[in-house]
Amino acid sequence: MSAKILDGKKLSSQIKLKIFEEIKELKLKNITPGLAVIIVGEDKASKIYVRNKEKACQEVGIVSQKFELPETTSENEILELIKKLNTKEDIHGILVQLPLPKHIDENKIINLISKNKDVDGFHPYNLGNIMIGRESFVSCTPQGILELIKSENIAIAGKECVIVGSSNIVGKPMAMMMINNNATVTVCNIFTKDLESHCRRADILIVAVGKEKLITASMVKKGAVVIDVGINKNKDGHICRDVDFESVSKIAGYITPVPGGVGPMTIAILLQNTVLSAKEFYKF
Repeated sequence: MSAKILDGKKLSSQIKLKIFEEIKELKLKNITPGLAVIIVGEDKASKIYVRNKEKACQEVGIVSQKFELPETTSENEILELIKKLNTKEDIHGILVQLPLPKHIDENKIINLISKNKDVDGFHPYNLGNIMIGRESFVSCTPQGILELIKSENIAIAGKECVIVGSSNIVGKPMAMMMINNNATVTVCNIFTKDLESHCRRADILIVAVGKEKLITASMVKKGAVVIDVGINKNKDGHICRDVDFESVSKIAGYITPVPGGVGPMTIAILLQNTVLSAKEFYKF
């Protein structure tokens, strides 16, 4: 029996439709949410991600302003741009597309974004709120994963959740959000000994490391929920996953496809956060 597909594309479309209706109501009160996107350099993957975010903004009625900067842009130039955007009343969300060129300190950039416009949920203030269970702007990918799981009425409380990957963008906030939903959480990384034994315990297995087919069928508990965040290109240039979909889908109860799983949900939550920011700004 094959696993049920957790269709992020379908669910994100439903979320975007609700956002579209919400923005229609806001526009009647002369409120139009605005998102500023900063991209530095010529990274092809980053350009694709930004294009997808722009398209999603257009679909729901968010005004998107893109700032494309050359690879040689200095750190100070980006900081000055963020300072200006922090004060603009028509900009309610600021997104800096990662990764940035090596000469730029990502933490310094993220920390300068106003916590009230941090629609990516990367600012230490917003990450700290997740820690104490007082979530405001939540990290988009972890929240998207939660929405996917909950859309199938999958119980989280009391379940064993194993997260493979401990980044600030996915792994760490995901762990706290699952704890806030009363799961028992184990976080693994590239140094974890006997990764297979940890993964086999998981009722919910979330993988975000960027390593092709790291998770195989022998590492998955029968009936488990398997969330694959990884989207990579192999040496032949083909899109590949962290999870060996073909074998794991025969064991798991639920599984996300790549593409079409977590990716569309990340963008949907970004839109949601931008609308939330606009509403909070106007005390709506």
